[in-house]
Amino acid sequence: MSHILITGGSGFVGSHICITLLENNYKLVVIDNEANSTSKCLLRIKNFFEDKISQIEKKLIFINSDLRNFYELIEIFETLERKNIRIDFVIHLAGLKDMNKSILRSIEYWDNNVLGSINLFKVMEKFNCRNIVFSSSAAIYDARNTQKFNEDSKKYPLNPYGLTKFTIEKILHNLYEGSSYPWNIINLRYFNPAGAHYSGNFGESPLDKSSNLFPLITKVAVGKLDFIKIFGRDWGTKDGTAERDFVHVTDLAEAHLLAMEYLKNKKKLFISINIGSGQRTSILNLIRTFEKVNKCQIPIKYCDRRKGDVAVLSADIELAKDILKWEPKKTIIDICKDGWNWQSKNPNGY
Repeated sequence: MSHILITGGSGFVGSHICITLLENNYKLVVIDNEANSTSKCLLRIKNFFEDKISQIEKKLIFINSDLRNFYELIEIFETLERKNIRIDFVIHLAGLKDMNKSILRSIEYWDNNVLGSINLFKVMEKFNCRNIVFSSSAAIYDARNTQKFNEDSKKYPLNPYGLTKFTIEKILHNLYEGSSYPWNIINLRYFNPAGAHYSGNFGESPLDKSSNLFPLITKVAVGKLDFIKIFGRDWGTKDGTAERDFVHVTDLAEAHLLAMEYLKNKKKLFISINIGSGQRTSILNLIRTFEKVNKCQIPIKYCDRRKGDVAVLSADIELAKDILKWEPKKTIIDICKDGWNWQSKNPNGY
């Protein structure tokens, strides 16, 4: 392969994927509009690899662009081709991702996530690039079910964010079935990415106010917030707080590498695969573990349940183990340790 295109590659998950792929000798082109991220992390990545990879500037190319601008996207592909940089594989991460905000800003989520994806798929087809790993989400499942979700579990997104991800999966399936040319597609359904790179140089640094739990915990620990809100204490779980499946972001990044390598020799494929830890951790237990591991206190405040929240969300990851030969290497303790290492070294993010 020539270069891999990573949309949304300067974000939390994207930056860790960049690191993993560079470590495995891949060349990357990152497109990001920096709506909720910063390319400063990519500069750090270049510095991190400066003594390890020759000509790192040519192996990690950043382009500030919005996938909703169809003609600009075509121009990017044309410009790259003129420079003899061919894109033959895409990892598609770009999009808005806050489940709770999507309820209040639904049109914005449909516009960013679905329109941007349609434009990307059109341009991929035009330039004969039909290999893609798509960043999907566990939010597409019917979370009213309290069992582990496998890939065939009932789909019933409870918020616009989940609906956009489910819609994009359907569009990709239509492409797979209806295109005159074969597409290779893997949908990776994330559960809850958390943690940070072991170095402490790379982590989650949203520009917008995030409602994601883990970065809020680290902000309380570093003194940026006074307390953490727990939404609901009567969920019917062991301690009354909701239970989630947290996966270390570096494990998630490795799953993308393995998914991409799995597709290399395929002629036509469409498959969806869960990526999580396969374990359930309550919100309260995550906070208490963070306190214990990092020897700090995290004040909490119980609040009413939020619209769209559910009691339990956890993954059956047997398919990932079987197909990709992937399974998580890191634990909740690693997530807490690495997340705090990042936040304490970078209290203001990038």
